[in-house]
Amino acid sequence: MSANTKSPYQFTVYNHESGVNVFKILIILNELGLTYKEYLLDFGKQEQKGESYVSFMPNGRIPALVDHWNNDKVVWESNAMLKYIARYDTEGKFTVTDPDEQTDMDTWLFFQSSHQGPYFGQLQWFSFYHEEPVPSAVTRYLGETRRILGVLDKVLKDKEWLVGGKCTLADISFIKCNEYAVRYLLGSEFDFAKEFPHAARWHNALMTRPAVAWVFKYKAEQDCGRERQHVTGETHSSFEARAKGLQKNAILAQAASVPQMVEVA
Repeated sequence: MSANTKSPYQFTVYNHESGVNVFKILIILNELGLTYKEYLLDFGKQEQKGESYVSFMPNGRIPALVDHWNNDKVVWESNAMLKYIARYDTEGKFTVTDPDEQTDMDTWLFFQSSHQGPYFGQLQWFSFYHEEPVPSAVTRYLGETRRILGVLDKVLKDKEWLVGGKCTLADISFIKCNEYAVRYLLGSEFDFAKEFPHAARWHNALMTRPAVAWVFKYKAEQDCGRERQHVTGETHSSFEARAKGLQKNAILAQAASVPQMVEVA
């Protein structure tokens, strides 16, 4: 890709209305006051698999980031994007300098991408979108979701943030998936503060940050929701109503019908 130093904004963020991982990218861009344009791909037209997009994003997924002020450098995989954007965090607001703390931050970023994202995503899929009910899958991933929240809760018992005594990339990486799990995946009877009080306190602190609140409001105003207008014509409000109904019908009922799995060390 050719350099584009005359671009009025530094980054283009490729996304779709229903994208989850893009939240962390927009949050860090807004936290750092960096300029960007969000380009929404049309999944109904399979733009994410089109030649022009795959030519620079070989995985054919979202999100992707192009830095126009660095020879149109392309970055994909959301936590790699976080680390790349942090190059422009000249004051070190969301990074750490101690080598051991840097390792700790990377550990949490890998944990988020290898555990939280995939397991929460599978719970979402088997709860809402799989063609036929698979109660055992719902039970497994419901258990994994709670296990991961338990890991966070245990670590946050004696500290405010995951690394370095401040909000870092590590904390930001977990925000959206936790919000989605609490709002949809764990059912209407789930009490975050009661079951995981330390993780809930941490999550609430993140959600009240101005940049975080702005991104969630901005995305809501896009009427973003799974399988929206380009695919089914479904709006955000209708998805909200359908998902709330599925909380009991898909998740709680299915999970209750299968014996709880016992984790083997």
